[in-house]
Amino acid sequence: MTGPFDVIVVGLGAVGSATAWQLARRGARVLGIDRFSPPHDRGSSHGSTRITRLAVGEGPQYVPLVRRSHQIWREIEAATGEALFQQTGGVVIGAQAAPGAVHGQDDFVGQTIEIARRHGIAHELLDPDALRARFPAFVPQGNERCYFEPEAGFLRPEACVGAQLALARQAGAQIRVNEPVLGLEGTDVAVKVRTARDTYTAAQCIVSAGAWVPGLMGPPFAGVLRVQRQTLFWFDAENAGGFAPGKFPVFIWVHGPRTADAFYGFPTAPGPAGVKIGTEQDEIDTDPDTMQRSVLPEEAAIAYARHVQGRLAGIGPRLLAAAACPYTVAPQSRFVIARAPRVPRAIVVSACSGHGFKHSAALGEALAEQALDGGSAISLADFGLGA
Repeated sequence: MTGPFDVIVVGLGAVGSATAWQLARRGARVLGIDRFSPPHDRGSSHGSTRITRLAVGEGPQYVPLVRRSHQIWREIEAATGEALFQQTGGVVIGAQAAPGAVHGQDDFVGQTIEIARRHGIAHELLDPDALRARFPAFVPQGNERCYFEPEAGFLRPEACVGAQLALARQAGAQIRVNEPVLGLEGTDVAVKVRTARDTYTAAQCIVSAGAWVPGLMGPPFAGVLRVQRQTLFWFDAENAGGFAPGKFPVFIWVHGPRTADAFYGFPTAPGPAGVKIGTEQDEIDTDPDTMQRSVLPEEAAIAYARHVQGRLAGIGPRLLAAAACPYTVAPQSRFVIARAPRVPRAIVVSACSGHGFKHSAALGEALAEQALDGGSAISLADFGLGA
């Protein structure tokens, strides 16, 4: 048995790497454990780019987190020299007459606009002609609402995770990789974390194991959280320069009433060649250990025909790369951050329901503050199990 530590962090992806660093920089004795070697491509923190935007249509409770995260990304860049956050501007598009459901919101575009107005977030509302004039690759149908946010952009998830783990190690955190956690047990004063190699003890534990949370923690989390396979595609562009940052923004396009009727995309960026397009589905659940990791050619053909064709000019159907990742999803696509009933000194932070990476830096800070100080500058009260 090894320890005691002040805090053990189980899972070192987006939130776990941020939490481990924020704890260590405050002088805590920290142990971080991951079943793989992060940054890796087995969970949700990969794919070269992730959208970040201040007017988060998922709800106003997320705005403080993303605002603080934008500050933290710049702090990490200054400390490490890594390029993590590229501001490109962001567009959210949706039909006027048929609001679409995205991440639990019946009118995602309308809520995005309302949150921007309420929180003083710089933005413009463009009609379809103005959108096409500014960004010629978009081919609106003429009945869309088009929101543009200049401060939006993308994050490089692998670099973000790697930078925060490097900073955590520099600050004294112990990091164990390729070490699956098999179980947790605890009392009101301590936690034991049993892995394939050892048993570790700590005053507290933060479980940020993503798609493995339901299996590891059991009820009530297993009854609330669903794991769903999502796909990413990099399609060939006739003129890649026209999709470069500065000429093309990140975007979310909602063109129907279902989750499957929305897609999102990015400018060209370091990583796979081509223009990255992402889709979501909320009907079929999966298991992270048996999930199909390869993406079939017919999946790419369906995504291109359903979403890209007729909406993005200059992008052809030729697939250059593809990836799949598991999202861990709660009802209404909300976050879940809650104490584990059978391990009272453990905080479970999952799911982030497919929109968590942009908030992860501030979530890590808030979780570190809660663990060490009993409270955080940004409240996490909206994200309980029963919220």
